[in-house]
Amino acid sequence: MRRCRVPAFKTSTMTSSALRPKRRTPWLSHRILIAYLFVLPLMLWLAATILYPLASAVWLSVQDIKVIGTPGEFVGLENYERILTSDRFWEALGRSLIWVLGNAVLQTSLAFVAALILKQAFPGQQVARVWIILSWIVPTVVVVIIWRWLLSASGGVVNYVLVSTGITPEPIGFFGSGESAFASVIAINSWRYFPFNAVILLAALQRIPAELYEAASVDGANTLQKFRGITLPSLQPVLFVLGLIGTLMSFNVFDVIWLLTKGGPSGATTTLPVLIYETAFGRFRLSQAAAMSVITGGLLVAFALLFIRFMSPPSDGDDED
Repeated sequence: MRRCRVPAFKTSTMTSSALRPKRRTPWLSHRILIAYLFVLPLMLWLAATILYPLASAVWLSVQDIKVIGTPGEFVGLENYERILTSDRFWEALGRSLIWVLGNAVLQTSLAFVAALILKQAFPGQQVARVWIILSWIVPTVVVVIIWRWLLSASGGVVNYVLVSTGITPEPIGFFGSGESAFASVIAINSWRYFPFNAVILLAALQRIPAELYEAASVDGANTLQKFRGITLPSLQPVLFVLGLIGTLMSFNVFDVIWLLTKGGPSGATTTLPVLIYETAFGRFRLSQAAAMSVITGGLLVAFALLFIRFMSPPSDGDDED
């Protein structure tokens, strides 16, 4: 009886090739070099416009320079010590925090209401969506002129309506006292910037599937339950970005406050950006203003890191866990 010879398979070559470690892509490969070459102009531009001014501000803050272009001597941390022991700095910081909080609450509330209204179907919806963004497009100087005319105590439209309807017996000086001036500036700044947030929220609302609301209606959920269970969780990533960027932008607002009140009356609307400008170009203390800028930048970086650490929305992987 003849034996059948089974052909031998060449497994040694396959096994050795499978176990052979893959050759790593060299760090400076052709593709990586091309990628770095494309990114290099942007990095150089950022270094020239951000890193160099930042380094110049830090170096300026440890000197004693009063006017731009004049020589100064190295004083170390003397400017920082003087600022951190100054009552004006801490008062301006407190006003900046109130400013940011007031703008955040008012802008978010107005943006939510506007986005929910613009999401509904009504005649002239497209016109309203375009019209609402006009206040954000108009230059700041024009906005300030309009509002100073509207809120003027002598001949202003708002005071005319309030007095003629009997709401107030006499015209209100919106910029006469510290509290009313600060509240008026917050309201004007919120009116100027809330349309941008409304457009962002409107785009996020339109991305929520309508099937979720239909399923919630079948389950008997009311409007408030739909808002808490569907709308808010769906808008959480957008609200996180708006909260971070909006806070940083509101903190650094200078033009609206300066054009309306110049920090007055009696320093009631002097926030940190206004105080830095006054210190540098009003009191001619350039090095102290640079030290304030460095401290302010450090506070904003710390806030951004803490906000990202504790307020960032959970990722998809976290939800699955």
